[in-house]
Amino acid sequence: MAPPTPRLVIPIDLKKKPWQQKLPLHNRWHPEIPPVTEIKTGEMFRIEMVDWTAGSIQDNNSAIDVKTVDLSTAESYNSPMQVHYLSGPIRVVDTDGNPAEPGDLLAVEICNLGPLPGDEWGFTAIFDRENGGGFLTDHFPRATKAIWYFEGIYAYSPHIPGVRFPGLIHPGIIGTAPSKELLNIWNERERKLEETGPRSLKLCEVLHSRPLANLPSTKGCILGKIQDGTPEWIRIANEAARTIPGRENGGNCDIKNLSRGSKIYLPVFVEGANLSTGDMHFSQGDGEVSFCGAIEMSGFLELKCEIIRNGMKEYLTPMGPTSLHVNPIFEIGPMEPRFSEWLVFEGISVDESGQQHYLDASVAYKRAVLNAIDYLSKFGYSKEQVYLLLSCCPCEGRISGIVDAPNAVATLAIPTAIFDQDIRPKVNKVPLGPRLIRNPGIPQCTYDGNLPITKNPLLHQQGSSCNMDASS
Repeated sequence: MAPPTPRLVIPIDLKKKPWQQKLPLHNRWHPEIPPVTEIKTGEMFRIEMVDWTAGSIQDNNSAIDVKTVDLSTAESYNSPMQVHYLSGPIRVVDTDGNPAEPGDLLAVEICNLGPLPGDEWGFTAIFDRENGGGFLTDHFPRATKAIWYFEGIYAYSPHIPGVRFPGLIHPGIIGTAPSKELLNIWNERERKLEETGPRSLKLCEVLHSRPLANLPSTKGCILGKIQDGTPEWIRIANEAARTIPGRENGGNCDIKNLSRGSKIYLPVFVEGANLSTGDMHFSQGDGEVSFCGAIEMSGFLELKCEIIRNGMKEYLTPMGPTSLHVNPIFEIGPMEPRFSEWLVFEGISVDESGQQHYLDASVAYKRAVLNAIDYLSKFGYSKEQVYLLLSCCPCEGRISGIVDAPNAVATLAIPTAIFDQDIRPKVNKVPLGPRLIRNPGIPQCTYDGNLPITKNPLLHQQGSSCNMDASS
C-alpha cells in the first residue's frame, strides 16, 4: 500500500497578504497566540510558507525594493520589521489526543521540503545601512540585490554570473512558543542590552550593527487569529517577542543543515508546543553575513512530530539561572551537497584599524569574510557580488581557534567547484582569459546616509580609495 499523501494543514495563497490567508500568519512569539491547526504525532503533514518579506522583494533588475522595504525608519532604529511571517502556531497532540506539555521535547523530522510550485526563484540582498544593514554594513552601505533561479537542485543568478551550486534547502526559523516566564526573561535581558550596550560593549565600535536588540512593539505586529486593534491585541503586541534572533525556543537560528532528513528536538514551554516555522532558504552560507543573505524564497515543509515526555529534564541541561535556559539540539540529515576542494580564508581578532581584540570570534570572522571578498574580487567580480555570494553559497564557517590568547581565529571555506574558472593562487598572475567575469551590473541603489564608512587604511594612505566605500 502506498503511503498517504501528507495532509496540508497550512496552505498559502501568494496573491494574498499574510493577514488575508485562510489561516493567518504571525510575526511574533507569545504564549497566547492561538494555534491555527492541530496535528497528531506520527502523521506526516505539510506546511506552506511565504518568503520572509511576503513578496516585498520582486523578481526584477532594481534594488529600490530592498532599499525601501519596511524594516525600520530613518527616524528610529527601534522601529520593527513588518516581516518574518511564520506559518502556525500548530498544536501537537499524541495519538490519544493528549497535548505536548511544558518540559517535554518535541522531535520534528523534516521529511521533504522545497520551493512552492510555480514560484521557483529567490533573492539575496544587502540592506541599506540606514535600513537594516548587515554584518559588513560599514563596508557595504548600499542596497543591493541578486535574483536566483532554480534548475532542480541547482541555483544560478544573472546578477552573479559564472557560479552555479546545489542548494541545501532549509527553514531559517522553526521553534515553539515561549511560556510567559520565558518571554519575560527575553524582554528583560534584551531591553537591558538596548539601554546599556552602546556604553559597555566595545564590539559595537567594530560591527556597527543597529539596533542592538529588537524590542516588542505594536508597529507591524501580526498576531494570527487575534484581531488587530482590540485590547487583547494591544496587550499582547506590547509583550510579544520579535522573531529576529534565535533563542531558547529555537526560532531564527538560520542553521543551513536543517534540511531533508534532519530532526530537531525543540523544548516545549506551553501546552500543545505551538510549533511555528518560516523564512525558507534555498541555500545559505554559514553566518548569512549580508543579513538578507540566504537565497530567500517561498516554500513548503513536510514534517512528522513525536513527543518525548519529560525530555527537557532528561536530555537538556540548563545553562543559566532557571530551568528554562536551554537550547534545542538537532540531527543533520544524510543529504547535502558534497565538495572535495575548498579554498579557505583565515581571520584573526584584529580589526581594520589594527586594534587588537581579545579572543573575539566575531571580529575574526569579519576579517575572514573581508579577506575572501578582497581575494575573489581579483577574478572579475565586484565586491558587492562576492559579499552576496558568500552569504548564500554553501561555504563553511568555523571557529578554528578560541584559546590561544589574544587572537581568536576564524575560517571561511569556499568550495572551488561552484566557479566556472580556477580561483586558486598560481605562479602566474590572475589569468585574463575569456572565462573571467567582468560584470558590475548588479541591481544597486545609492547610499544617501552620512554614517562613517570603513576604508582599507593602507590603500587609503597610498591614495587609492577602497572600492568598498560609499563612493564606489
